[in-house]
Amino acid sequence: LSLCSKKEAAVIEKELLKEYRFGQQQLIEIWGHACALAISKAFPLSAFSKKQPTVLVICGPEQNGSVGLVCARHLRIFEYEPTIFYPKRTQITMYQDFTTQCEKMDIPFLSYLPTEVQLINDAYNIVIDAILGTESDHGEEQEPFTSILSTLKQVKIPIASVDVPSGWDVDKANADGITPEVLISLNAPKKCAKGFSGKHFLAGRFLPYDIQKKFDLNLPEFPGTDSLVEL
Repeated sequence: LSLCSKKEAAVIEKELLKEYRFGQQQLIEIWGHACALAISKAFPLSAFSKKQPTVLVICGPEQNGSVGLVCARHLRIFEYEPTIFYPKRTQITMYQDFTTQCEKMDIPFLSYLPTEVQLINDAYNIVIDAILGTESDHGEEQEPFTSILSTLKQVKIPIASVDVPSGWDVDKANADGITPEVLISLNAPKKCAKGFSGKHFLAGRFLPYDIQKKFDLNLPEFPGTDSLVEL
């Protein structure tokens, strides 16, 4: 299995959009759905200790945040109870569409994230970190995300990160970021996953063979018709 750099991840995505004529909305939908499937595998409803199957989904302003929105919508369909915290919304129509879809599914949005960590531990079973993906520059996190990350470093409930754990350098193993229990890699695992010791899924089984060959991805076998595989 090859691990892909930040640069390679961007080039692969560009090829999917330009050469293969995938739509950005289409990709985000595929990834978000696959993330929800990975969450349901890692945290089945029956395994939650709390009475309500509550999940907190924290979404950043860029593409990774949109994947989080789609993931939340599918989790709602899978009978989880997601709540979304989406502090920095953008004017991009597509991202607004994903937000509307969640609102129409009666998924609640938080107006602020409690800094009292115990409140988060008590209210939710898990946190899904869809904050900073490969598109964010490491070390350039700004508010409100620096505060959110310092809160997430203290939570006791499990964190599942989408593609790249927020605050990690895409190309290097983690130094002092958050510690997710689950990592859901999209397309191909990134270099930062090298030292990751939690449950690791590869989600979204749609990459054309020519792209896999061209970038020497050596993706693992997916079981049967599953769209995700545990690495």
